[in-house]
Amino acid sequence: MTATHFTLIFIAALALSSLVRLWLARRHLAHIAAHRAAVPAAFREQIQLSDHQKAADYTTAKTRSAMLGIVFDALLLLGFTLAGGIQWVADQFRGSFDSSLAQGVATLVTVLLLSSLLETPFNLYRTFYIEARFGFNHITLKLYLMDMFKGLLVGAVLGLPLLFGVLWLMERMGSYWWLYVWGVWITFNLLILFIYPTFIAPLFNKFIPLQDEAMKARIEALLARCGFTASGLFVMDGSRRSAHGNAYFTGFGRTKRIVFFDTLLSRLNIEEIEAVLAHELGHFKHRHVVKRIVLTFALSLAFLWLLGMLMQTDWFYHGLGVTTPSTALALLLFFMVMPVFSFLLSPLMAAYSRKHEFEADAYAAEQTAANDLVNALVKMYQDNAATLTPDPLYSRFYDSHPPAALRIAHLQAQ
Repeated sequence: MTATHFTLIFIAALALSSLVRLWLARRHLAHIAAHRAAVPAAFREQIQLSDHQKAADYTTAKTRSAMLGIVFDALLLLGFTLAGGIQWVADQFRGSFDSSLAQGVATLVTVLLLSSLLETPFNLYRTFYIEARFGFNHITLKLYLMDMFKGLLVGAVLGLPLLFGVLWLMERMGSYWWLYVWGVWITFNLLILFIYPTFIAPLFNKFIPLQDEAMKARIEALLARCGFTASGLFVMDGSRRSAHGNAYFTGFGRTKRIVFFDTLLSRLNIEEIEAVLAHELGHFKHRHVVKRIVLTFALSLAFLWLLGMLMQTDWFYHGLGVTTPSTALALLLFFMVMPVFSFLLSPLMAAYSRKHEFEADAYAAEQTAANDLVNALVKMYQDNAATLTPDPLYSRFYDSHPPAALRIAHLQAQ
């Protein structure tokens, strides 16, 4: 293959993925607009028309913003690749460092920071306009900037040593470097799973032990029935940043924690909270987390092997606007363009995730009353302004959870 051929393939793939994304978004907008005037029959007793229309308008605003983001991301990628942006950044550091390793790290970090900086206006717009317009944003600009600074600091402390290690292995371990990098990648991710609950998450939010003794007793009884052990039950100050509510497990092994957003606890009753937790325990019972970790690691191995093949070819670099090949630029190019070629696989990953959600719902219906989970889900859809009428095809590409009507119909059939 020549560099020109690969350039044409890349342009075609980028155009196709961007056009499909925009087409799906337009379908989604049209479907929501067509169903905005009436609450779906299955929800008419629980959802007010005003809430249904708020969800439609909120989803519409987010989708239109996402469409602008699709166009911007495509242009940004073209700027970094074919227009020579990555090569220009690499040229700035040539001669500034004695080692190619330091030069590569500097180039990677600079490109990532530039990309993040250029995308910041979109994040600000979503947070301080769209989220604020619909009553969800509670974060101040000061807290937003503090979160950004903390994120950069954590990224530097954890990411820079990893990046140095990966590039060193790529340069020193010969043709099978990808196996060594894969081992480091697995170790790093497992380490993050262990340290996140106790060292990283508290940098951004406050976690206090659950105080409600009656709720605590019911939850502990549910955990015992399900054979689940946790290092604690915690309430997170989610309302400090957003009105959205959620609950989740975090950690791995003995560091597992159950975390409730304070916004969720203020809205659901004890039976509904127990049902939501039973759903999360369903993921544990069916080993969904382990299965997803194994799948992620398997895919990362395949991607690293593919990168090992591509970085030995000149057309990979030259076809993407890089004239001075290096391991660092190969790594950067690969992970920047891979989403372009893998986007059409999104429905497969989404379908796999939705299968897990159905299984967790079924488990929750065995451990608690299915109707309690139905009521909890309806309240969460309402409070989060989640649309009840997504476009089916759009949902197949993007939604990791089943559409509301289908999910609740499955629960009611339990």
